[in-house]
Amino acid sequence: MDSDARMVAELAVLEAAGNLRTLHSVRPEGLYLRHGGRRYLNLSGNDYLALSASPYSTLDLRRYAAEVWGAERLSPHLHGNPASRLMTADSEEYDILESELATLFPGRAALVLSCGYMLNSGLMPALADKSELILADKLVHASMIEGLTHGAAEFRRFPHNDLAALERQLQRAAGRGVWVLVESLYSMDGDSAPLRELAALKERYGFRLYVDEAHSFAVRGPQGKGLCAELGVDRAVDLLVCTFGKAMAGAGAAVICSPLVRRVLINRLRPLIFSTALPPITLLWDAMVLREMRTESLQAQGYPGMGSLRAQLAANLRRFTELTGIPAPSQIIPLPCGSNARALAAAEAGRAAGLWLTAIRRPTVPAGSERIRLSLNAGLTDTHLQQLADLCRKLG
Repeated sequence: MDSDARMVAELAVLEAAGNLRTLHSVRPEGLYLRHGGRRYLNLSGNDYLALSASPYSTLDLRRYAAEVWGAERLSPHLHGNPASRLMTADSEEYDILESELATLFPGRAALVLSCGYMLNSGLMPALADKSELILADKLVHASMIEGLTHGAAEFRRFPHNDLAALERQLQRAAGRGVWVLVESLYSMDGDSAPLRELAALKERYGFRLYVDEAHSFAVRGPQGKGLCAELGVDRAVDLLVCTFGKAMAGAGAAVICSPLVRRVLINRLRPLIFSTALPPITLLWDAMVLREMRTESLQAQGYPGMGSLRAQLAANLRRFTELTGIPAPSQIIPLPCGSNARALAAAEAGRAAGLWLTAIRRPTVPAGSERIRLSLNAGLTDTHLQQLADLCRKLG
């Protein structure tokens, strides 16, 4: 069978199993998406603070940046940067953004990359050598698994949030350097890692702790610093990954680490060395959101405070639970379906009601755990939540 015939056969198998993915051309409109001439309330995105539907989305970034950081520091062409940071694209906007992160996390260093997937896929190959052992929660993101498979270190998985199983592996690894990898808030189940207990285990066994805060950064903790900071264990984390393309409605990601680790990553992190830099306009948006998380300086001009947006999101989660009886410990709420067919049918029922839902199928989740992944945000009104509650009751 030639390559084309094999690919056609593979696609046919996926389609027969209800597992064929396709791209949908949509036009984002704040809280909504427009597709096929119809507008849908977007309940599948990660804009948890609804910044893309807020006054921030029309802010004059150049003016803001000039007033805050100085016009002389800004690139004259905000949409350029066509090189890697190590070639010619380490613009002042990177310095501005990484300085904002260092201010948010005092005593730590920050290194910014173009996206969280790139960062997670490169960290362990850059830092863990073949003498070390990596222990990763079974449900860590695919980007972290990518890094494990391309590195020199041995890696093992432990059952999700099973501290007893983790401790047994730590005991067997006595004498070795060990990394432990978790997410603070898991992207498909919406549950949290036992971070305080992990910090206590670290005290006992001396491993290095790597936490991906992609879905809790800007949403949880003081000044939006994440769930680790909310629980008071952020200083116990050796590598803290925060992404800007979710609650911050931007692009890019950063690792918060020691200055020594940052120097090593600049020399060994392949996704940094071999990828094109972000444009200055994107870096300035990220820096603006970070600064507003910390200072709330635009509130006096009528902009919603980042803290008030986090509070509104929390209120929406409580209201969702009141209306549906479904627990909402985070903004990510899985609605179990149990099969591809049921998940696809639920997504279609949602779209018929004007709600953009997405069926989550294997291999994103294991077979039998197919679901709708609801993603709530701070911009939802009580009318929106009532509409969603009506659909949940209809779906059962």
